[in-house]
Amino acid sequence: MKNKEFYDFLIKVQAIAKTGLVYSKDNYAIDNYKEINELSKKMLEHFQDVKFDRNNYFTKEVYPTPNISVRTVIFNKKGEILMVKEAVDGGYSIPGGWCDLYESSSQTATKECMQEAGVKIKNLKLVGLFHQIPFRENVTVPAFVVVYRADYVCKKADHCYETTDVKFFDINHLPRLSFKGTKHEVLKMIKAAKSDKVIFD
Repeated sequence: MKNKEFYDFLIKVQAIAKTGLVYSKDNYAIDNYKEINELSKKMLEHFQDVKFDRNNYFTKEVYPTPNISVRTVIFNKKGEILMVKEAVDGGYSIPGGWCDLYESSSQTATKECMQEAGVKIKNLKLVGLFHQIPFRENVTVPAFVVVYRADYVCKKADHCYETTDVKFFDINHLPRLSFKGTKHEVLKMIKAAKSDKVIFD
């Protein structure tokens, strides 16, 4: 494995460890995430003098800024919207998730649609960017949400463990929503996708 590939691997491992420390409730898992975090941090110190085009963002504290998440609005030929049922609360949401380090928002959109809904998409188009403020219990950090519209290609795989169902819904009769998006936010995304105009907020 080349130095740069190993460096990127360590960055990914550390990102997973830090995500686990934020979301895990199991004490055994938390101890393991702490250990992985420390081990990867020590290993990354060996790369301090190696000049890559990517930085290790975990070596020091940085000014706190909003996270970036992505949602992708997908319509079928009937004009219905694809939604996924979240395992965490049984509500539905538009497919999407947090952007990983070194991953573009469009790459995240494509990946999350495959993971959460098991669907292949094409012709991504940016239709919205808005600020999501943590005003409810389950949203702990502010985020900028990048909204795409995409064309449905086909079902390629089963959805992942994060979701329990995938369905198309009439946009005028949406199901019970997950805490991951309020009705106002979901309707804003649908409006942006249908109008084909980029909405900034």
